[in-house]
Amino acid sequence: MHEMSIAMAVVGQVEEAAEAGGATAVTSVRLQVGELAGVVPDALAFCFELACAGTLLEGAELVTEQVAARAHCRSCTGDWAVGMPPRLVCPGCGQAADVELLTGRELQILSVHWEDGPGPDRVRPPAPTREPISEEH
Repeated sequence: MHEMSIAMAVVGQVEEAAEAGGATAVTSVRLQVGELAGVVPDALAFCFELACAGTLLEGAELVTEQVAARAHCRSCTGDWAVGMPPRLVCPGCGQAADVELLTGRELQILSVHWEDGPGPDRVRPPAPTREPISEEH
C-alpha cells in the first residue's frame, strides 16, 4: 500500500517545518489529491493516523481536497473531464495525439495549522524519537 509511504513523507515534511517553526503540536494538515494520483483517500487517512503516532502530528486532522482530472485538446481547443477510468481521447474531435492533461495528478500539501511553541524563556522538551518501520519484501 503506497498510501503509507505517502503518509510518512507528509508527516516527515510537516514535522520538519513545524519543529523549525517552534511548534508544540500540529492540529491539521490539508492535502490536495488529484483524481489520477492513485491515492485511496480512506487508506491515506488510516495510514496518516498511524504515521502521526509519537510525532508532533499525533492527533492531527487530515483534510483532503480532491481535484478532478481535466484534459485539453490542442487540435480543437476543447477541454473535458477525464473521469475514471481516464478518457484521453478528445470527445470533440476524436484526437488523442495532441492532448494535454491539465489537472488530476496533484499530490501536495496545501496548508498546515499548528500550535505555537513556548516563549523564549521556556525550554521545549526534545521531540520523541521514532523506531524505523521495517519493510517486508
